[in-house]
Parts: sequence; C-alpha cells; structure tokens
Amino acid sequence: MTSKLKALWAEGKATTNGWLCLPHVVSAEVMTTLGWDSITLDMQHGFIDLPDLVPLLAALGNAGSAGPVPLVRVPWNDPGTIYRALDAGAQGIICPMVNTAAEAAALVAATKYPPLGERSFGPVRMLVKQGPRYVADANASCLAIAQIETRQALENLDEILAVKGLDAIYVGPADLAFDMGFPPHLDTDQAVLLETYDRIVAAARRHDLAVAMHSMTPAYAARMVARGFNMVTFGSDVGFMLAAGQSAMATFMGRGTASTGSGY
Repeated sequence: MTSKLKALWAEGKATTNGWLCLPHVVSAEVMTTLGWDSITLDMQHGFIDLPDLVPLLAALGNAGSAGPVPLVRVPWNDPGTIYRALDAGAQGIICPMVNTAAEAAALVAATKYPPLGERSFGPVRMLVKQGPRYVADANASCLAIAQIETRQALENLDEILAVKGLDAIYVGPADLAFDMGFPPHLDTDQAVLLETYDRIVAAARRHDLAVAMHSMTPAYAARMVARGFNMVTFGSDVGFMLAAGQSAMATFMGRGTASTGSGY
C-alpha cells in the first residue's frame, strides 16, 4: 500500500497540508475537520514534544482512512527522534536543514526499514493497530521528506534528489530567504527567490519527486501550485486563531477586517 499523498501526486493533484503547533488533542481534532490531505505536527518550531505524539496522532487518526495523512516535522536529522515519531504513528517525516546527499541518505535510512534503510524494528503501537501488514507497507507508506532551505542545499540539489528512497522535498522559504541575504519571510515576491523556487521545482521534476511549499495564505499557496508545487501548506492552528481573532476585534472596533493572512 503506497502513501495516499503519493497516489494523489501521481494523479497530478496538488495536496493541502495543515500545520499543528499546539500540543492539544482538541486542536488536532478541529484541524481534522477542515479537509486537509495531510497535517504536520511541528516538533521543530511548534510546541510538540515526544510525549505529545501518540495522543495527537490518535486524534488525527480518528478521522479514519478518509482523514489527513499524519506527518511529523522533527527537530533535527536524528534517528532516535525519527524512530519514535514513526513508531507513534507518523506516516511521514519532514526533516529540516537537509544540506547534502549524505544528510538526505541519513534521513532515508532512519525512515525506511531494510533493505532500503536502517530503521530499527519495534512499531508496537502500529502493530497493535494494523498487524504485520504495517511492516510490509511501511517503506511505501512512510515518507521521507527533506527540507531545502539553504544555499548549500541548492548547490547540492541534484545530489540530494538522487538519493534512493527520498520521497519529496519541502521548501523552507523563510530560512532560504534568510540564507540568501533577505529578511526571513514567507509569501515572497522577490524575483530571485521566485526564480529559485522554479529551479527547485524543475529539479524535482527531473528526479520524479514531489516538492512542497510553506505559505502564509491560501492565495499564495494557489500561486505556488500554479508554479508546479505538489503540496502546499498555508497557515497553522496558531495562525488561524490569530487571524480570526484580529479580524473579529477589528470588526467590533469598527475598522473592518484587519488581517489579510493566516499567520505561520
């Protein structure tokens, strides 16, 4: 059984990815009602830690097979954390700051079972839930997604994309802008950054890999789909709360709608 995301990408469909920063089950349950194709639990810049993963992943899983694919962005390219996230039930790992082919290979090794990788065996929760078929399907259904967010990664892009077992790359636009000499920001209109995005998409196409983009607003995400991105993230639980609160307060105070974005 392949990943639902990979099946949609193979059909030429762009998928939507929700972003969860808060380690509360109700936040996860609310996000599952919004129609995302996947939802990422953010352990890097969000407030989610290892003990939070099982209850949050269980909440995402309550939507069943029609619900969002659960992904985890780990804090770093650390096999121990990746093992724990996958054993808790993540169906994909987004790994930050992958700058070389060796680092991409390390991500794949931690995400995939032998012979493709070196993931340690012991998926207790998933064996309870799915039985032996979990292990048989895991290499196809658990995605290794490398974040591209530095000039070094751009220099090594083709070598990274050539790593066997890598399923997708994910542009980290704020860090990429920062490393390229701009203030860190999302939803850019800087020509050099847009040209860099096009270069990344073209490289991913050459290697038959999917490419994702992190955005603030659905309007900008739609622009990125038009540029060829296969998966788009726009906003987060915290960002949506902030945008809705700002809009409500501005309306009450007689200033109309103050917020035009959905935040990080």
